Amino acid sequence: MGIVESLQNRRSYYNIKKELPFEESEVIELIKKLTELVPDAFNMKSSRVVVALGEKQERLWDAAYEAFEGEVPKKKIDGFRAGAGTVLYFYDNQIVENMQSQFPLYKDNFPVWASQSSGMLQISVWSGLRELGIGASLQHYNPVIDENVQKLFDLPESYRLVAQMPFGGIVEEPEAKEKEDISKRVQIEK
Repeated sequence: MGIVESLQNRRSYYNIKKELPFEESEVIELIKKLTELVPDAFNMKSSRVVVALGEKQERLWDAAYEAFEGEVPKKKIDGFRAGAGTVLYFYDNQIVENMQSQFPLYKDNFPVWASQSSGMLQISVWSGLRELGIGASLQHYNPVIDENVQKLFDLPESYRLVAQMPFGGIVEEPEAKEKEDISKRVQIEK
């Protein structure tokens, strides 16, 4: 499958289940490989990934619900909890700070570049999961859940949570997306 087809097939799947069409170990290897392949400015390797599975998957979404003190509907959180796992995306701020001190001329850019690398990793993993027939969605419950996530996974304080990607077997396909007028977003000049 080519990159365009892979991105066309990537959608936000909210109705997911624990059963996967591939072995859990294959999913983990895919995530590791993509994390290794995605570029990062100055080769700083700032991206960090935690894959929550099994009991940790359930505890993650329970902790998210608790962090919001009921402000997010339980049914919505339970939809993410119903998946096989969640990919948590971080960047290591200690690495960013080290790069800032080594290259002061670019100091302000390193946090931006770390976020860009994380974004490339997110779309790569999301598309890769879809190629395996696995559904996922990208969530942003940070910073509200940051403290709970740090404690649950015993992570260094330097890890900055960027996004959460619950994934699982596909229960149903989402509705078709309306085609946009891309000329409103892409300008061609000669």
